[in-house]
Amino acid sequence: MTRYLALLGSINVGGHRIRMADLKAAMECAGFANVTTIGASGNVIFNSDETAADALPQRIATLIADTFDIKTFAIVRTQAELRQSLSECPFHGAGEDKLVHVMFLDTQPSPGQFAQLETDHEGRGPEKLARGTRTLHIDYVDGVAASKLTKQFIERRLGCRGTARNVNSLRTLIGKFD
Repeated sequence: MTRYLALLGSINVGGHRIRMADLKAAMECAGFANVTTIGASGNVIFNSDETAADALPQRIATLIADTFDIKTFAIVRTQAELRQSLSECPFHGAGEDKLVHVMFLDTQPSPGQFAQLETDHEGRGPEKLARGTRTLHIDYVDGVAASKLTKQFIERRLGCRGTARNVNSLRTLIGKFD
């Protein structure tokens, strides 16, 4: 069995509330093993013998829709992939870790899509952007709350969905695999 982390988009925000104990129970009933939830924002570590790992995100999203009547998406990564995302982040160690985010994407945007994001964001704020492997690295220099670089703005330009975690949270999630 392989150990994975599912990062759920839009869980426990905007009225899409799921108790983590209920999510854990639903995942266990669906056949996932050693399920652990971390925080209340939709982080779930689990084991699966799924032979097609790329099928896991849709399987988890369908489970949540069927069980909780919430339409969401899941980004699924291994610990090695999380470590790679952190090591790719050019702002890690340069900016404040609570302000540096890795947005995990459900597909890899093209260089043209990333260029469009950069062009459209130019002059809108001080944030710094870098493209990664199925990730977008963001340094929210002045904080996330006041930023005009919103999830919707990013997703429209990149043509894919994503969910972000700051570097502090990402290090915690990586450590939970052990």
